[in-house]
Amino acid sequence: MLLPISWLKEFVDTSDIDIKQFCDRMTDTGSKVEGYEVLSEEIQNVKVGRVIAMERHPDSDHRFVCQIDLGSGEPTQIVTGAQNVKVGDLVPVACPVAKLPGGVTIKAGKLRGVESNGMLCSIAELGLTLNDMPYAIEDGILILNDDPDLKDALPGADVCELLGIRDQVVEFEITPNRPDCLSVIGLAREAAVSFDRTAAFHTPAVKGCEGEIGDILRVQVKNSELCPRYSARYVKNVKIAPSPLWLRMRLRAAGVRPINNIVDITNYVMLEYGQPMHAFDAACVEGSEIVVREATEGEQFVSLDSKPHTLKAGMLVIADERKPIALAGVMGGENSEIKDTTASVVFESACFLGSSVRTTSRALGMRTESSGRFEKGLDPENTMPALMRACELVELLGAGEVVGMCEKCGVIDVYGKPHVQTVLPFEPDRYIGLLGVSMPEEQMKRILASLELPVRDGKIYVPSFRGDVECMNDIAEELIRIYGYNNISSTKPILEIKTGEYTPEKAARESLSDMLTGLGLYELCTFSFISPRYYDKIRLPKESPRRRSVVIRNPLGEDTSVMRTTLLPSMLEVLQRNKNYHGKPFGAFENAAVYLPAESADIQPEEPIRISLGFYGEGDFFTMKGYVIEILKHMGVKNATFTACRDNPTFHPGRCATVLAENGAVLGVLGQAHPAVAEEYELGECYLAELDFGALFACGSTVKKYQPLSKFPASTRDLAMVCDEELEAGSIEAVMKKAGGKLLESVTLFDVYRGEQIGAGKKNLAFSLSFRAADHTVTAEEVDKAIKKVLFLLEKELGLTLRA
Repeated sequence: MLLPISWLKEFVDTSDIDIKQFCDRMTDTGSKVEGYEVLSEEIQNVKVGRVIAMERHPDSDHRFVCQIDLGSGEPTQIVTGAQNVKVGDLVPVACPVAKLPGGVTIKAGKLRGVESNGMLCSIAELGLTLNDMPYAIEDGILILNDDPDLKDALPGADVCELLGIRDQVVEFEITPNRPDCLSVIGLAREAAVSFDRTAAFHTPAVKGCEGEIGDILRVQVKNSELCPRYSARYVKNVKIAPSPLWLRMRLRAAGVRPINNIVDITNYVMLEYGQPMHAFDAACVEGSEIVVREATEGEQFVSLDSKPHTLKAGMLVIADERKPIALAGVMGGENSEIKDTTASVVFESACFLGSSVRTTSRALGMRTESSGRFEKGLDPENTMPALMRACELVELLGAGEVVGMCEKCGVIDVYGKPHVQTVLPFEPDRYIGLLGVSMPEEQMKRILASLELPVRDGKIYVPSFRGDVECMNDIAEELIRIYGYNNISSTKPILEIKTGEYTPEKAARESLSDMLTGLGLYELCTFSFISPRYYDKIRLPKESPRRRSVVIRNPLGEDTSVMRTTLLPSMLEVLQRNKNYHGKPFGAFENAAVYLPAESADIQPEEPIRISLGFYGEGDFFTMKGYVIEILKHMGVKNATFTACRDNPTFHPGRCATVLAENGAVLGVLGQAHPAVAEEYELGECYLAELDFGALFACGSTVKKYQPLSKFPASTRDLAMVCDEELEAGSIEAVMKKAGGKLLESVTLFDVYRGEQIGAGKKNLAFSLSFRAADHTVTAEEVDKAIKKVLFLLEKELGLTLRA
């Protein structure tokens, strides 16, 4: 929205306000300013001159030597080549040193040996067009006295001031919720409140002439939902002519091209009141009836820009008894255009449903000033004031005679559902609670009154043009924007607010991921939905409960149709992809959820967290066991045991272990992938693990306790014994720890031997037992006593003796 400051001053006196101060304050109170411009700022030292004498140039057959009266008493000599200048003409004169648009500088000089002290200017040299100055000649000097409004101009006057082309224009970015501000009057209201001034608005007055509009025209609205209000007046004996200079220059400053007096009046009212208007040539309205109806499918329409359009059913049109003559709220039709021969005019001022106008304009690719305003939702109460203002201008400009000497006989007003005023309770305490500012109640009332939101008997009465004010929050916003956001003092929150803090479980997950990354593993993030075929690839039996998955109702495809119950297929997919890409050793982990369906479809599935690990290329079963032991340590899980697992179909039956907590809870599984699984994924030998994070967290402790290093040395004894191949080293280790007592610090398996000397189906296991006391150096007697207990319990529970 472009706002000429000279236009604004008609309603609010802002003469003492600097333009930058004006822009800053308007922005602060919610009317955002994009920028401002001083029109014709680059035009300097151009004055009005009267031609008092002319003679041919002695050395040119097309130039003239003119004597120009610039009001100083002494004539100024200027040489010109223009052919439309004659003695007595008033012309714009660029006096040395003058500035013109485009960085042109005019100085005194000589033309063909004759002195010339300036230049006579055309409209182009002043940055004007024929629309701005319709009495001018495009390729000649601007003759000012050809324009009726300039015939009495005085020599020496500043041309920019005379033409009214030097104005300050502010560009506003109006938000969609404030269509009332898409007008000079709307911005004048805001300026008056922002600067605590009084705004004075004119009430249009129309004298009219004898006659009744009902005898000439009828209006029928067939859809009052799409057209809540339609107002019209009739003007006869129309005289189409250029608008007066002040009107043309005002439109120019606001970015609108002047056309003729009738069209300019509709544009002027649209800018001033924010109400789009349209004028029809009454002779083109067949049947003397205007019908507001929906278009029929395929109906043809040619708009004012001469472009044909095929309409769709539901589009709202203004029609006569035979054809559409305008698209409601968008653009008029070529078949009812105002022409030089127009003798009578119908002025339309209506309110159309914004969504309907937007749908039509988008479908037909027609974006206009009118549609842009209607789309935001206009005030139906504004149609009549705007219509009266248009008719007032008709009389002021002498453009025609308005039929009807009163509203009853001169206006057609179809108002199906009159506007119901919004009334809100006045709630000072709630405003203060919401805004956090201490504002006296009387100050609130003053602010609301200045916004034309008066408070009476504890209620706020909202004017029709403020359709955006609907609830308590809106009132609070109005108060604070005028009070000033910059005046809000900083305060501490009433409640302590904690942000960015993890839950203990989340913190443990993040810490675990950091630890595994530190061990050299890459972290994965894979899709939670997989293909049911993945269960076949990891050899899950058909009856396995892990095949029961949450099924996605609208999957992207078969490969993403169920939610996973295990992370292993996703891990194997990544291992396979990495091996196919570069074949180098690779290890990774994933810390993510699986999805276990509930018994009933109405219950959300469980989403437990699992930790999966996988690698290929380097390492073996014990490497993977080492990773798992580090996880157990990190999670604070003590005394966990590893037991052989031979029935897991995804793992090698001889190289798989189940991880058990001290209380017997299953923490997970690890081992070498079954050869069939590895072959399915083209991996060769690879190792996997999947752990239950929830069980790890429940059985462990995230509290780390400092334990100082012992000052006393350890005593180490080695024990070797022969046992059956099936007996697990972990079982022997558990018995040793059980018998060793407090002095036994650690048990380490350091050698496994199989050979003919010990027989088939047997193996020799060698353990190193370390004994240490916290408060003294252990004696040989203490260690011997502990060793006897270990050997006794081994023989008792496992039938093992030392190897001879």
